[in-house]
Amino acid sequence: MKTFYLLFACVLFTGCGLVHNSEDDNLLTSKFNGTWNIHEGIERDFDGVITYHALPWGGLVASVKKQNMPVDWSEYESICFEFAKPTEVATQINISDKIRTTGKPGITSLTCYFDGQDMRSIDEIALQAVDTSTLYVKRVYLTPGSSVWESTPIWEGNCSFGNWENGFVIKPEQFTSALEGDKLELIYKTDTSDPSITYWLFKTVINTTDTTLEGNENELNPWGCVMMGKASKVYRIILTANDIKKLREKGLFVNGYYNIVTQVNLLRRGYVEQ
Repeated sequence: MKTFYLLFACVLFTGCGLVHNSEDDNLLTSKFNGTWNIHEGIERDFDGVITYHALPWGGLVASVKKQNMPVDWSEYESICFEFAKPTEVATQINISDKIRTTGKPGITSLTCYFDGQDMRSIDEIALQAVDTSTLYVKRVYLTPGSSVWESTPIWEGNCSFGNWENGFVIKPEQFTSALEGDKLELIYKTDTSDPSITYWLFKTVINTTDTTLEGNENELNPWGCVMMGKASKVYRIILTANDIKKLREKGLFVNGYYNIVTQVNLLRRGYVEQ
């Protein structure tokens, strides 16, 4: 009888484990088990929280390859990091060294959206800190895609910011049809003509004011700017209801540091039929 109960317990435990793993196919937390900088450290608590002792621009790293091959994440909408404690410094999600999203200090979660990006060959994810700090990662997960996006151009040109020398205005009437949750998409390339330039910035404010948008406030540095990666080409901001109200009144002013913008689109949300 004792043997029977032991076998039953093992089967029950294994069965529950299988169900749990099936439900958590999109959970990536356990894959983060290394760092880019050998002087950094990671610890995993009994409840799965990762304590990451970060150095500037190191990285808490996860390999997501399957059978040693990159994976296709085209069916997913985003990846999200949840923190057990608010972050003390600015952080960055770096996906295969080509897609990046930044977050300001004091946040408890950070999401990188994939819409419009080529997600067919992903091999590595890293969480980076801009300064020495300890990050407490509670959970990392993928969100399956459930929406499609219709793109409408609202500005076209060729604006080279230079050293904050140039910018452009998007008129209020371009936001008449915008709704909460729509996205502002900036198409650009970084200006690498001067080898001494090692960082690139965007600043988006309500026209004629110093008010930044709420939709990307988690990404802003203390001067209201967002830092871009050298090879980045697209930047998106999810608009809040308050953003849209102000944009309809005054429009948007865009400028920055050594980026060249060629188009701005309004992305309207639709949904995939299930």
